[in-house]
Amino acid sequence: MDCLFCKIVNKEIPAQIVFEDERVIAFNDINPQAPHHVLVIPKKHIATTNEISDEDTALVGRMHQAAAEIADSLGFAQDGYRSVLNCNTHGGQTVYHIHLHLLGGKPLGWPPYTEKLKQPL
Repeated sequence: MDCLFCKIVNKEIPAQIVFEDERVIAFNDINPQAPHHVLVIPKKHIATTNEISDEDTALVGRMHQAAAEIADSLGFAQDGYRSVLNCNTHGGQTVYHIHLHLLGGKPLGWPPYTEKLKQPL
């Protein structure tokens, strides 16, 4: 398997890791969209949210718990943050290993705007 995130999990390529336990790992996004932009990924390879099985429910829940713990440890949990799972091309997924984007450290507008369309989604 030639998965970028699996290589990070296996420590084959470097990443700025901010959290790790037996089930998930989190690292700073290389193209941050907010002052804090962390990717929380399961150590188990799951390509998209469409492939999440019943046996993965606790794992996906752990991703969200880890995101909340990271937001707290980095000091922006109380102000608020956004957590997003993109799915497939139209959803904006570029790496096919599920990953939760944790964004915080500034007010985040809604609805989000795309750079290409310059209009609300």
